[in-house]
Amino acid sequence: MNTKPNLHIVWLKRDLRLYDNEAIFNAISSGKRVLLLYAFEPLLINDDHYSQRHWDFIKESIVDLNEELKTYNSKVLTVNADIIVTINQILTNYQVTNMYSHQETGILITYNRDKSFKRYCKNNLINWHENINNGVQRGLKNRDKWLELCNMFYEMEPLPFSPDENQLLSIEEINELEKNFKIPSLETNSNKPFQKGGRQMGLKYLNSFFEERYINYMFHISKPELSRSSCSRISPYIAWGNLSVREVYHQAFKLKKTSKHKKALEAFMSRLRWQSHFVQKFEMEHTMEEASINKGFHKLKKSISQEYQTAWKTGKTGYPLVDACMRCLNETGYLNFRMRALVVSFFTHNLWQPWQEATTHLSQMFLDFEPGIHFPQLQMQAGETGINMLRIYNPIKNSLEHDPDAEFIKKWVPELKNLDTVFIHQPYLMTELEQQFYNFKLGIDYPKPIVDVNITRKKATDTLWNMRDDALVKKERLRILKKHTTANT
Repeated sequence: MNTKPNLHIVWLKRDLRLYDNEAIFNAISSGKRVLLLYAFEPLLINDDHYSQRHWDFIKESIVDLNEELKTYNSKVLTVNADIIVTINQILTNYQVTNMYSHQETGILITYNRDKSFKRYCKNNLINWHENINNGVQRGLKNRDKWLELCNMFYEMEPLPFSPDENQLLSIEEINELEKNFKIPSLETNSNKPFQKGGRQMGLKYLNSFFEERYINYMFHISKPELSRSSCSRISPYIAWGNLSVREVYHQAFKLKKTSKHKKALEAFMSRLRWQSHFVQKFEMEHTMEEASINKGFHKLKKSISQEYQTAWKTGKTGYPLVDACMRCLNETGYLNFRMRALVVSFFTHNLWQPWQEATTHLSQMFLDFEPGIHFPQLQMQAGETGINMLRIYNPIKNSLEHDPDAEFIKKWVPELKNLDTVFIHQPYLMTELEQQFYNFKLGIDYPKPIVDVNITRKKATDTLWNMRDDALVKKERLRILKKHTTANT
């Protein structure tokens, strides 16, 4: 007879919140004692898609969770170990009959890990309950019923967090468990210029957005500098689960009833739904991580240039807006949507590099890296889906339209800030005499353009449009439309 105390475990992944967390809600509803667990898994720590900024954000989120859990005399058991090793160790102290987590739409390495963990649970008589996350449905063959299911999910009230007294494992009990593990330090450098993780910080951004910042949302959404304050800036808190999409949607819906700026809120709410749409696409076709969703584009071959890629990564392409965007992203972890599209367009079309070569640098830099957004968006901007409009962003046109006074460029490419505005946008227009006047040497103080965007744009346009007439591209286009769209998407 097993005399070990029974324990239900919630395995936290990208759902670092207590409120509106279905896994936690269901575990608590069982009436059994519950342990909240986060594992810093070596297989992910060592994966090229992630960087220290992500782990720091997660640590800050756990610190925030632990602060909230003090009320219940509990905390998150946080360990440095793979999940199977972790559960094996816990089994020496407790009888674990049920595990809870959300259904993760992650990269291939987490998909394979989950398959191994499912076998492990079966072999150890553990029931693993995986719950829907942000309306994404597992196992769908097409989108025929997705919109209905997604709407039902959004319409439900966010789930409360209300454990019974002493239901959560106590801090003292968790301290005993920690003696069996390598415990990570949760300290982070507070001076780094990234948004800080945690639900309380996420709510702070959300509340300030709904109080006044959203008013200029539609007007500033494409502006590289103004969008930094007029957009919600909650994407990292959605990506790592400090906030649920549903609770944000509910708050926006409630505000819309009394707001004078309904169109701004409608635009914001539609983008919340886009989040679910793109993650659903990746959930249904995970091969997008490594190959274009449209198999007709697999025959597209591009020569890899490390020189081009290094110039792009470091913000030294000779195109000021592109360089400002890349330097800003590297430093702060954030760019607005249009500028993200622009830097990918420049990489894949003007530099003519495979989109796969951009995946890990961008995922490491984006503080809000979400696999289900990342890979579909990369392919869409690269023009390799066969169903989306081909968009090749002109860096000069976008610079003049969206940063007319060059404030964003001057901030991130300071070597140009003493030039007249026209030359900040296009420094290569300067004559030798003008360079002497400004005490500025093109090619030394700032790079000459590494490509001619007019020539490279034409090559990319001609090549990609011609490929859209390819028989396999057309066949795949019909398959993709049938699988991933409905009459309403």
